[in-house]
Amino acid sequence: MLNRVILIGRLTRDIELRYSQSGVAIANFTLAVDRRFKNAQGERETDFIPCVAFRQLAELCANYLAKGKLASVDGRIRVGTYNDKEGQKRWTTEIIAEDIRFLSPRDGGNGSAELSYTEQDSLGEELSLEDDIPF
Repeated sequence: MLNRVILIGRLTRDIELRYSQSGVAIANFTLAVDRRFKNAQGERETDFIPCVAFRQLAELCANYLAKGKLASVDGRIRVGTYNDKEGQKRWTTEIIAEDIRFLSPRDGGNGSAELSYTEQDSLGEELSLEDDIPF
């Protein structure tokens, strides 16, 4: 079995960094990824994919990524459910980032700078966070 995804896109907003009750850093961001083909009107459509990074990777993202920056995210898909205020079952889908490459040039620098960090200690480990609720 394999659950692996690799995305390249631009951040739609600045990183939202928070900490769990146990002190684990959590970075939430959305990646805008253009589709490969054009639609019937001749325009490219874009998917907006929610991503989450944990621990040191989350803190690095908050320090080096911002709205509009190009990044590559390597990770896995996590699908979850919750009941909304009306009791309706809702589904969530997000990418759990395990490796992120910062592909945009550094501010004030020439050319492109590529930074990378891999969250190796999170492979196969699922966090159980009481305050990690999607709403």
